[in-house]
Amino acid sequence: MSLQLIARDLYRFQQAVDRLEKELADAPPAGRDALKLKLARAKAERDQIRRMLDGRLDR
Repeated sequence: MSLQLIARDLYRFQQAVDRLEKELADAPPAGRDALKLKLARAKAERDQIRRMLDGRLDR
């Protein structure tokens, strides 16, 4: 995968994390558990892509 595609994926996942964090802040207490789970998954995917990009840049 090229650096440009990895960077684009990282940007997309960061945008998703930001959106979910805003939704969580505005969510009623009853709906927060589901959003917390989605946010955790999005952060895990974002961090995986970031590690992939960092690994490609270190070469």
